[in-house]
Order: sequence, then structure tokens, then C-alpha cells
Amino acid sequence: MTKIGIIIGSTRPGRLGPQVAGWVHDAAARRSDAEFAVVDLAEFRLPLFDQAVPPAMGGTGGPEAQAWARTVDAFDGFVFVTPEYNNQLPAALKNAIDFVCAGWADKAAGIVSYGGAGGTGSAAQLRQLCGLLGLADVPGQVSLHLATDFADFAVFAPSRSRARALDALLDHVVAWASALQPVRSARTASVA
Repeated sequence: MTKIGIIIGSTRPGRLGPQVAGWVHDAAARRSDAEFAVVDLAEFRLPLFDQAVPPAMGGTGGPEAQAWARTVDAFDGFVFVTPEYNNQLPAALKNAIDFVCAGWADKAAGIVSYGGAGGTGSAAQLRQLCGLLGLADVPGQVSLHLATDFADFAVFAPSRSRARALDALLDHVVAWASALQPVRSARTASVA
């Protein structure tokens, strides 16, 4: 069965990501076409990327990086739950992406962003990274605004229209991850 990781892209104290990822997971759990799991970057305790040999050149990093790479490898696709800091991708998410190279390729990705402007700056940077890594980002995204989708800017309270947008996003991520399965299988067979 297709496996999709829901990645919480922030590690800071007081972050809103776990609330949003829980909402994504609750919607995903009603589906029978894939398995979904929340992946919290904070649990990996990745150091700032400091590897002498980057993953693209065969570097594997320390135990935290190896555990992270194995986690990425286990999924066929991802839903990135990303905040926006200063109209940018969070450093923790960019750092985690940098620790893996081939593990992202030929998989599908959807983006659920949040922030003062809906996280659109972060999402745009994430789409650029997806293209560079061979990660197929699906069209559309779910943009959540702090002023309208969070009570008192702290408690997640999305509208029904956001739930419909999320269902459409999940449809695309599962379909694309499934469609790319033969490509991943062929790549794995050529390496073996």
C-alpha cells in the first residue's frame, strides 16, 4: 500500500505545526487508499548540516541523519506541513531536506502551509526544492492564515473550504505517489 509521511516542518517551542499535522492526519485516516503517518522533525534532533561529504556524493552523516534518511526512504510521498518565517522556509525543514538526496526522488509531495500570509513564501521555496530533488509536487496547496484559521492566532480552527482543499490535495498526493511507483521500482532495480 502507498505510504505517505506528514512532515511537521518546524521544531521550535510553541509551534502550531502539530495541530495542523493532526488535522491533516485525521482527514487522511478516513481514507483507505494509502497509509499515513505523522513525522515530527523535532524527534530527530538533526544537527545543523555539517557533513564533509554531502548525501548527493554518498555521505551518510551521523546516527540522527541516518535515522532521518531511513524514515524518508520508507515513504512513497509526503505532505509537508510548513510554517513561514519571514516569508521563508523554516531553517529546520530546509536543514532536514539537505540531509537526504536520493530518498526524495520520484515521490509525490503536497504542501500545507500556514502563516500571516498563508505560508505562500515558504511553499514557493519548497516547490523549488522539490523540483531540484526530483520530488513531484502536486498542483494546488492548502494555505492557512493565522488571522482566519487560528483562534487568537494560537488554536487551529480551519473552515470547511480548507477541509475540501485538503481532501483534493490528498487525492493528488496519493494518485501521484502511486503513479510514480514503477519509476521508483525501476530505479531501485537498476541500483541492485
